[in-house]
Formats: sequence, C-alpha cells, structure tokens
Amino acid sequence: MVVLWVMSALGLFVVAPIVVLLASYVIRPALENLRYAEDILEHGVGITVALEPVPELLTTRALVADVTQNAVGYVGALRQLTGTA
Repeated sequence: MVVLWVMSALGLFVVAPIVVLLASYVIRPALENLRYAEDILEHGVGITVALEPVPELLTTRALVADVTQNAVGYVGALRQLTGTA
C-alpha cells in the first residue's frame, strides 16, 4: 500500500508537471498561429475592400484617352489661331 502512495505522489509531483510543460510547448505556438491566422483574415478582407474600385480603372482609362484626344485637338486649334508651329 505504501508503494501505491509513493508511486501516486511521484506521478503527481514529477510526471504531471512534465506533461503540463510539454503541453505548453505545443499550445503556445498553436495559439500564436491562431493569432496570425486571424490577422491574415482581417487584412485579407481589407485588401478586398481596397480592390473594389479596380473595375472603374477601365472607365478612367477611357476617359483619359478622350481627354487626351480633346486636349491635342485644343492645342492644335490654339496653334492655328496663334500661328505658331
């Protein structure tokens, strides 16, 4: 019976802390990975919000082409009016 008590005490005071220590080596990095995953998700959503106006770039490019064409025509008309080359 004494041997049972000694082995129980040994398990409680030696083995249990070792198990807790080893578990902390696994749990701490797992929690850190969870924080990284949440951070990646948050910033990924932020990127998609920032990319919403990208399709409007096609409209902007077309408008810039129109303005450029009109500006070239305007400068040509000014040159004809002023007589400069």
